[in-house]
Amino acid sequence: MTDVTTRSATTTNETGAGARGRRTDTADPGGKGRTTIADGVVAKIAGAAAREVAGIHGLGSGMTRALGSVRDRVPAGRPGLTRGVSVEVGERQTAVDLDVVVEYGYPITDVAADLRTSVITAVERMTGLEVVEVNVAFGDVHLPDEEEEEPQDGPRVA
Repeated sequence: MTDVTTRSATTTNETGAGARGRRTDTADPGGKGRTTIADGVVAKIAGAAAREVAGIHGLGSGMTRALGSVRDRVPAGRPGLTRGVSVEVGERQTAVDLDVVVEYGYPITDVAADLRTSVITAVERMTGLEVVEVNVAFGDVHLPDEEEEEPQDGPRVA
């Protein structure tokens, strides 16, 4: 495993430019440089891994999902992979918190176990950080007959 040390939330690279959100610095064992991993990178990896788990309908609380679905429909908008994901990156470890919507019919305890396994495997494999915990908050159940939350295209009244 690589040696990882904590740096402040704002670091300075060789050119003197600040880089916000970069919190983890991985020293190259050969002494040829450093690798910096931003919090957002860990959050995206965790979000992508979570969405691959069977039984997961989506991530984020009700209001977060509603705002995110509007943002996703903006022409320049992209789906937010970090919606419903928060991470804390330390010296050699990271912790992940997920807000989850589960599909109706899937056992929540099994989905939670599969979710933890998927997120831990992906984050540890891609970053080299040890995942010390994955906290999962199930905030909603998506029923088969529920329609997706869609923003209205026109005015509500004439």
